[in-house]
Amino acid sequence: MNFDNIRIVLVGPLYGGNVGSVCRAMANMGMSDLAVVRERELDMEEARKMACHARGILDGRCEYDSLEAAVGRCGMVWGTSARTGLYRQHARTPRGWAKQILEDSSRGRVALVFGREDKGLSNEELSLCSRIIQIPTSDEYSSLNLSQAVMVCCYEVFAASEVYEGPEEKSPLAESELKERMFAMWREHLLRIGFMESDKAGHMMQGFRRIMGRGAVTEDDVRIMMGMVRQSEWAVDNLVDKDGRAGEA
Repeated sequence: MNFDNIRIVLVGPLYGGNVGSVCRAMANMGMSDLAVVRERELDMEEARKMACHARGILDGRCEYDSLEAAVGRCGMVWGTSARTGLYRQHARTPRGWAKQILEDSSRGRVALVFGREDKGLSNEELSLCSRIIQIPTSDEYSSLNLSQAVMVCCYEVFAASEVYEGPEEKSPLAESELKERMFAMWREHLLRIGFMESDKAGHMMQGFRRIMGRGAVTEDDVRIMMGMVRQSEWAVDNLVDKDGRAGEA
């Protein structure tokens, strides 16, 4: 998946460190087109420090004097806003817009616009946006750090692209016969070490089976549990001296 057509636009950022952190978030999610509507001098040394290994995105950024110029060649523009009210009823979450962002970016450049850390985007700036993104937050504190907001939006687009394939379990499911051998080994061992009495063994093993059923489901899992029994048995045997008395560990 190519994310080259997705432009991240920062309007009037206050802190160079936030711009650098945005670069890092973008790099994490495979995006590289950064535009900055610059309204003040930024501490670029701080930006470079926070960008870490994403300094290429920082150095390759485009700077503009207005949001209109920054999104001028973008077909669709999403603006982020924490405020609600008139003309914001059509806002959706980043996840709600992610598929549409991907679809539109496959046909041309699109932009995700983020406002100032202290007051966000103005109504005039939001009017330049085709659609509005609202990131769900607690009612008690809805303000996000700029780079956090960018990361949330970029992550949702990245996840919706289904580029990432998580690791797969290589071990097959354990067959019932193998699991029953494991349970028999554990029953014998738990009785031997005095964890349970024989008249309570059935009840205790039902609980043990439920516990193992939640976790020990593959062949590798079950064989590890069987290995633990064998090692425990060896340890018990070697802690008993020739007279049958428990030795010192």
